[in-house]
Formats: sequence, structure tokens, C-alpha cells
Amino acid sequence: MENITVIIMLLFGVAFLSLVSKRYNFPIPIVLVLCGVVISIFPGLPVIALSPEIVFIIFLPPLLYHAAWHTSWSDFKQSIRPITFAAVGLVFFTTGLVAVFAHWLIDDMSWPLAFLLGAIVSPPDAVSATAITKGLGLNPRLIAILEGESLVNDASGLVAYKYALTAITAGNFVLWQAGLNFVLMSALGIAIGLTVGYIMFYIHKRFVCDDIIEVTLTLLTPFASYLLAEHFEGSGVLAVVTTGLFLAARSGTIFSHESRIMTNTIWDVLNNILNGLIFILIGLQLRQIIAGISNYSGNSLFIWGAVISVVVILVRFLWVVPATMIPRMISKRIREKEAFDYRNMIIFGWSGMRGVVSMAAALALPLMLNKTEAFPLRNLIIYLVFCVILSTLVIQGLTLPWLIKKLKIERYSILAEEYNVRNVIVSETIAHIEDNFSLLNDELLHNIKSKYEVKFNRLQKTELPANFFGNGKLLGGEIFNDFTKIQIDLLNVERAKLESMHKSGSVNEEIFRKIEKELDLEETRLWMEMYEEN
Repeated sequence: MENITVIIMLLFGVAFLSLVSKRYNFPIPIVLVLCGVVISIFPGLPVIALSPEIVFIIFLPPLLYHAAWHTSWSDFKQSIRPITFAAVGLVFFTTGLVAVFAHWLIDDMSWPLAFLLGAIVSPPDAVSATAITKGLGLNPRLIAILEGESLVNDASGLVAYKYALTAITAGNFVLWQAGLNFVLMSALGIAIGLTVGYIMFYIHKRFVCDDIIEVTLTLLTPFASYLLAEHFEGSGVLAVVTTGLFLAARSGTIFSHESRIMTNTIWDVLNNILNGLIFILIGLQLRQIIAGISNYSGNSLFIWGAVISVVVILVRFLWVVPATMIPRMISKRIREKEAFDYRNMIIFGWSGMRGVVSMAAALALPLMLNKTEAFPLRNLIIYLVFCVILSTLVIQGLTLPWLIKKLKIERYSILAEEYNVRNVIVSETIAHIEDNFSLLNDELLHNIKSKYEVKFNRLQKTELPANFFGNGKLLGGEIFNDFTKIQIDLLNVERAKLESMHKSGSVNEEIFRKIEKELDLEETRLWMEMYEEN
């Protein structure tokens, strides 16, 4: 009971620091990793460790599902080539080079343990990439590649992680079998993810009519997808990501506006708690972990942590240049279709922040190799993983805005794109009014049309007319209800056009989610304002 109290109090502290980070525009992943350091040196706190078997199940499915839910399938599909290169090739390349340096640097580090360390630190983190690059004005294509890479690379890294564990525990490893199994696990994971996604789509569409049940199902879906894939020896990570992408692309047709508002809010809260909780747990274990590696000198530990961190950072640059340039040299279509700016390569190379997934993988290492023998170098591996996370988040995360400024990258104006999308939606709605509501009462038609004309005028940066609603006259209850219902119908027209633009890939994901939320909130307000006679 005392341990639960400590965790709750620490979560309060993390929540407070999150508020501070929002206020001063400081990336929350950096706050969390620094919290872990502070917690580890705070005297009197207990050591709390979750069972390694349940770490992945608790943290991985919801965090990946939340990241997938906020990723545009259209952007993902358009950038599938660079995402695949980074998410598969770069992950295995990083795993191999980190293993070489770790084996060379640390005498006790066998090849299987070195590959295990490389697999854990190889995948950049989706949450960290999104949180740190948000608001920096980067090109949407670059952000789509970073977010897509961070989703898929967890599957590659965790497959390498699983085979390294097998080599340690069973003592055997065959490269060609591992490669074949990777393809089979990936294909099976994607197939199961699509199956679960379609089943949940059908359930939401046909049977669910209660907001609470709908939200409950969305919370259970990633766990079902993950556990089902793992049961059939597929990739649970790819299953969760596939299910998330599949349902997110169809959220406008299967959820009511109330469900979407509730679901997004609850998922944001859950994501924040899980991210805070995992760094609290590592902070509470760090003292014990440091004690477990006390047989190594402090100088050696510092050098090992620094070297592995530098290798993780530099290997990304070694990969990104040929991975970008070779396809352009080979394919004329790529040269004509994709604009090239060397500065984006530098930003991509400097955006490989590690985070919560690597930390969860480290904490999930088994305590015992067998019934009598402890898992070799477990504490040292967790320490090195934490060094990599701390280095990449603090050094790369804090200097990324400075680097963008130094490279003089023109800030991408998402506001201009948003204005264009809003103009299209409002113009389409006005045309719908003119085509379908010409027989309405003149006053009612005027009020309906003037609302959207005001929206259009505001988009043209004209001032909002004073008292534009109702010309100063009060409408009767019946007319008011008719007016409200028509507004709700027109919101559905706006929503349908927005969904159509989203499906065609002509609207940025951030803009889509923002306008969708506005429409949901507006519909909620209108239903609450509906006049009811006693």
C-alpha cells in the first residue's frame, strides 16, 4: 500500500511538471527522463519493480495505439519507401554497429548480449519524435517520415530483441531463419491487426450505441490485437499499429461526436500517465541498478554510456545519406516527384530520440536466465539504455530548435494550409445551402446562410459583423429549433467534406484533427442549446 501511495504522489509531481513544461514550451519527454534521474537520487524512496513479463503488455499496446491513431494513413502511404528504409534497414544497421562497439568496449559483453543492447536502443520513439518536433514548422513530409518510422521500427527492433534473447537463453541463432521468421511474423502481425481492426469497425458501426461502451472498447482494442498476435507468434507491435491506423482512418464514420471527444480526451490522459509511470519506475529502480554495477569503475561506466550514445547518434547519419541519395540517383521518377533539400537529411539525422519503448524493453529483460542463474549484465544493459535515452532526448531534443534556426529552414506555414482547407469546406457548405434550402422561410434561410458567410468573411480576414445573428430579433422556440437542427445538418455536410479531403490525402492530419474536434464541439453545443418546452 505504501508503494502505491508513493507512485500516486510521484504521478502528481509528474503532472505538475507537465503543466510547467506546457507553460514554458519545454518538451515533456525531456521532463520525464530528467524526473527519472531526480527520483533515483531522492533519498528514502522504495525500489519498485514490475514483473518483466507484464511490462510490455501494460505499456506497449496503448502507447503504440495512441501514436498510430494520430498518424495519417495517407501521409504514411505516400512516404512508405523512406519509412521502410528507416524502420527496417536503419534499425538492423544500428543494432549491428552498437553490438560491435559494445562487444569491443566491454570485456564481459558477449555477442548475444551486445546484439540485445543494440536491439533495445535501435528504434527511435514515436512519442518523443512527435512531442519534440511539434511546433517547429518542419515540412509535413519529414514529420510523416519521422512518425511513420517511429511506429514501424519498434517491430523491427523488438524482433531483433526477441532473437537476441533466444540466443542468450537457448544458445542458438541462425541468421537465415531469423530473417525468414521476421518476414513471417511481420506478415502475420499485419494480417491479425487488419482482422481485429475490421471486426472492431463492424462492431462500432453496427452494434455500439453507447458512448461509455464505445470508449471502453477502444481502450481494450490494442490489448486484444497485441495479445492475439503474440499468441499466434506474429508481431504484436505491427498488429497494434495496423489496427490503430485502420480504425483511425475510419473514425469519422464509426464514432459519434460525443464518443470522439470522450475517446480523444481519455486516450490523451492515459498516454500521459503511462509515459510518466514508466520513467517513475525506472527512477525508483536506478539506485538498485547502479548498486548492481558497482563492481565497474565510475570512469568506465561514464565512457561506456557516452560511447554507446555517440554511436547511436552517428550511425543515423551514416545511414541517411546513402539511403536518401542512392534511390534518387537510380530513379528519375523519385527525382521528379520528391523535392530534395540536404537540410532535411540533417534534421532527420538529428531527430533520432529514444524514449519509452526502449525503456520498456530494458525493464522487460528477465530477472533470471534459468532457475539458478541471474540474467547476465541485466543492470548494466538497463544503465546503458538509460544513458542513450538521456543523451538523445536532452542533447538532441534541446538542440533541435537551434539546429533548425542555424540551417535557416523556412518555417512551413500550416496556418496557410489550414485557411485553404477551411475555405473549401465553407464554400462547399454555402453551395449546399443554395442548392437545397431555397424553399425555407426567408428569415431562417438568411440566418443559416449568414452564419457560413460570416465564417467565409472571417477566413478572408474581414472583421466579424456585430450582431450578425438574428438581426437583433429573438426567434421563437420552434424557429430556433429548426435553425439549430439545420445547423447540425450542415455540420454533417462540413464533416463529410472534411472526411472526403482526408481520405484523398489533401488535408494535413493535424489540420484534420483540429477541424474535426471543432465540429464535434460545435455539434455538442448545438444539441445542448436545443430549446425544450416544458
